[in-house]
Amino acid sequence: MKKFYAPDVLDAFCQDPSTCKVTVLGSGNINDTYLVQAGSQSFVLQRINSDVFKEPLRVINNFQKVSNHLLQYNNRAGRQLQVAEPVLTTENCLYYRDDSGSFWRAQTYIKHKNYRVLTSSGQARQVGRVLASFHRRISELDVQGLHDPLPGFHYLPGYLQEYDNEMLKRPTGAVAAGEVQACMAAVERYRLQAATLENAKNSGILTLQPIHGDPKVDNFVFNDQGDVDGLIDLDTVAMGLVHYDLGDCLRSCCNRSGETGTDDVVDLFDMTFCRALLDGYFSGSAPLLTKEQCNYVFDGVLLICFELGLRFFTDHLRGNLYFKVQQDGDNLFKALRQFRLADAIAERELEIRKMVLDCGH
Repeated sequence: MKKFYAPDVLDAFCQDPSTCKVTVLGSGNINDTYLVQAGSQSFVLQRINSDVFKEPLRVINNFQKVSNHLLQYNNRAGRQLQVAEPVLTTENCLYYRDDSGSFWRAQTYIKHKNYRVLTSSGQARQVGRVLASFHRRISELDVQGLHDPLPGFHYLPGYLQEYDNEMLKRPTGAVAAGEVQACMAAVERYRLQAATLENAKNSGILTLQPIHGDPKVDNFVFNDQGDVDGLIDLDTVAMGLVHYDLGDCLRSCCNRSGETGTDDVVDLFDMTFCRALLDGYFSGSAPLLTKEQCNYVFDGVLLICFELGLRFFTDHLRGNLYFKVQQDGDNLFKALRQFRLADAIAERELEIRKMVLDCGH
């Protein structure tokens, strides 16, 4: 991410821009995100990547709708769920559009510790509870006016078609490097399973509800004591399958090497963390999934790994047009890691399926 230099943007959000200190925040794959310290106040400033989010106003308006709903829920409920809320411009607008046409928005900064790898099963259990609480709360959202910020997001057959189209552009008889060949083999290994969740949805077994869309470990809010009490990054909230959320959460939280670590961890998918997270998720009094729907949780965690690997690999073949990279080969490396993690999960299929049923019912 480039160093921040946009004085007109600071003018839009700060009463006295001369007192504002701006630093890069996080290492997201899509948007440019900064922490602005204005005296005793801090807020998050973000330039929305319109190459990814084709309709930035959908993201901005969705965030206001979802955060308002969650904050109102907090006022009614006994337990609080930390959530960010919009910070308006000095002219009381939800966003500022600069001379280049980019959309900027701001939101409250929730001070928290950032974990990229969980350190205990207790944390995994808390993550599961917070995700379940989020799902219960967001299920009551009035979805009228909730726009799809990323059409086709988490539609695996669509990503597979994009990959196939990209492969058709490759010269006939072209020799692929070893890493590329490994990715191509992984795609064929899981191709026939790609439509599993979509088929279950179309048959009425799985149903749509509002989901987070990206509940990876670093989107959970950890307080100073290391406890989990919130969930951030609501840009991908939309109607979807809970199985994609639960699957992505398990994929991220049970991966002992982290999202960007090395591949020297022997046991990539931690089953102790998996059980703890599932225990936490299903610990509420009202069941979130039926027994039949529980049968698809394994497919959710396996296929979200496949989906991410497929998307990283396709973006590598296209020339890194979607995900941010420091250098060519980054997306290929990420794809290989996700495919390797998918293989580790596939090896535990029977154990994971039994574990889900034990925890869910």
